[in-house]
Amino acid sequence: MKQPWTDPRSTKRVYSNQRNGERRAIALPARLTWKDQRGTTRFASVVTRNVSEFGVYVECQSPVSIPLYRLVQFQLERDARDGDSLPGALQHGRVLSAVYRVTPPSSSHPQGLALRLMVDPKQRQVALEPARATA
Repeated sequence: MKQPWTDPRSTKRVYSNQRNGERRAIALPARLTWKDQRGTTRFASVVTRNVSEFGVYVECQSPVSIPLYRLVQFQLERDARDGDSLPGALQHGRVLSAVYRVTPPSSSHPQGLALRLMVDPKQRQVALEPARATA
């Protein structure tokens, strides 16, 4: 019996783009707010690097200690919220988000955090559907 890890055909995988939405490169100032393990509210100034309808990648000017899956409040700075290239959820203020990837800082790159925006996909689907006439 062949197992997936012993089958040479299974090592060559073609990954397609499985994103739910288009990712747009954009550099805007933002702020993260979260509670640490002791319940103390923490803040961090960040810069967005790319955004999509359900996610955002940010870089921190100074390293922060945020574990994976921590819930954080993500908010663009007030001046940066204007723009048609931003997803609707980011134009209205704070968005509850979950940290799903932490990239450690290096000598050439600051610490990065990938955030999943906790937005209801059904609301987005309703907004994208064309209006239907009813009799």
